[in-house]
Amino acid sequence: MMQGNRLPRREFLRNVLGGLAGLMGFPALVPSQVLGAKGRVPPSDRIVLGGIGVGGMGTGHVRRFLRHQDVRVAAVCDVRKTYRDRAKKFVDEYYGDQACEAYDDFRELLARDDVDAVLIATPEHWHALIGIEAARQGKHMYYEKPMSMTVAEARAVREAVNRYGVVFQFGTQQRSSHDYRLTCELVRNGRIGQLQTIMIGSAGGQYSHIPEQPPQPVPPGFDYDMWLGPAPWAPYCDTRVSRIWMYITDYGLGCLDGAWGIHDVDIAQWVNDSDASGPIEVEGAGKFYDDIRNAAYSWEVEHKYANGVRLIHMDLVTARKRAKEFHIRNTMASVIFGTEGWIYVSRQGMQTNPESLMRTVIGPDEVKVIKSDNHHRNFLDAIKTGQPTISPVEAAARAETVCQQAHIAMILRRKLRWDPVNEVFIDDEEANRMLSRAMRSPWRL
Repeated sequence: MMQGNRLPRREFLRNVLGGLAGLMGFPALVPSQVLGAKGRVPPSDRIVLGGIGVGGMGTGHVRRFLRHQDVRVAAVCDVRKTYRDRAKKFVDEYYGDQACEAYDDFRELLARDDVDAVLIATPEHWHALIGIEAARQGKHMYYEKPMSMTVAEARAVREAVNRYGVVFQFGTQQRSSHDYRLTCELVRNGRIGQLQTIMIGSAGGQYSHIPEQPPQPVPPGFDYDMWLGPAPWAPYCDTRVSRIWMYITDYGLGCLDGAWGIHDVDIAQWVNDSDASGPIEVEGAGKFYDDIRNAAYSWEVEHKYANGVRLIHMDLVTARKRAKEFHIRNTMASVIFGTEGWIYVSRQGMQTNPESLMRTVIGPDEVKVIKSDNHHRNFLDAIKTGQPTISPVEAAARAETVCQQAHIAMILRRKLRWDPVNEVFIDDEEANRMLSRAMRSPWRL
């Protein structure tokens, strides 16, 4: 496993190699690739990383990690041969060798002693099981959103990460953005007065029917049974394993959660300083797909916190209508209202009322959050220094819980009360049964 401070190992190499050279009567010359020439990082300082799930999102992350000279991508894993072969090819081309190993079973990759950290970017129904096993194997993890398919799974991942002491970075990269960081600090320092309401709009709100999909043969080189994993068995069809899977609740909750919503829910939690807690009430309604998909495509859900703050989560179509009421931009991500002003923030920028908030400077003695301008770099630095990541496991589990609350409230069509300490619904056994779900044998938490 990686250690927090690599300098002693580097000095050890220098001393040992130099000493051996002296004993043999040779000058103490050490190859630059061992000690690290200018612009290069010695092997002893590198984080050895494996990528699990190297489709579109996973491939993008692997490419980003390759840009960091103190990372060596040593392995990739995917149940699709075409994906893992493609990933191995561009990794090998980047390094100019054939050293990257390709696997179809994540357990083989996690069993490698030389791997320090992993990227987890599989379909969502696999996240929790892989994350738990990664923690057991002592691997740090960059963990794509969402956290899990259920609250029980999120809690199990959190417990494993804390028990084994590994570094965890959640894929809510908006926290590594100047505009979102400034928004959080402005609110926490009272620049808009007392926080009252957070309105967020997530992608969604569109509906077009998908015709019935007949069963099809599983393509060669695709381990479909492993792709299903803990999810219920279902006949193969190309549509099921396309990006449509995100809207089938056996594998994802659509834009309410992992496909987009958790990004903005996470920011709401951050702004409200609720990373270790969450709302105490939830109610709302939604419209659900009725073809091979069954997740919500349109919704409006309201959460209430113990401090009186309201979080209103909507699909983007509904949110845009609300945005016009307040004369803000037509594309809505988050609008935070206080007693003395409001802030609009998205990946496209900020808008404030009063406008002077944009020029505010947060003083040295005021509340500040971790500064990160690169989510991947923040993860790597946390491995090396032992400092917290910008998106830690507790925040991830709590944000996931908010999304799960919304989904359950829409299904049950009633107001639910939540105990954020014990992480259960209050006096509602039907709702509490929905905090977990069975897994297909032999998979289990």
